[in-house]
Amino acid sequence: MPKDAYINARVDSALKGKAEKVLRQVGVTTTDAVTMLLHQIVLQKGLPFDVRVPTKETRKAIAEARGGKGTTHTGSTKSALQEITETDD
Repeated sequence: MPKDAYINARVDSALKGKAEKVLRQVGVTTTDAVTMLLHQIVLQKGLPFDVRVPTKETRKAIAEARGGKGTTHTGSTKSALQEITETDD
């Protein structure tokens, strides 16, 4: 499919630079990332992630995490999930 449309968006230059650095590390251009986002919006018929006003409990958890409190998990996502869901039966 030919690319024949433009999207112009004004964003904070520091945010743009940080995002481009991450994208370079995974071999994706900003244009590729925006295209992937748009494909996911079409496929999911909405944003591909939840966008909500956080609850009081969520805001508290975010504040605690930003303050260095709470539980930290290292390793792969799979191992972290296993660690979280393990029971002592």
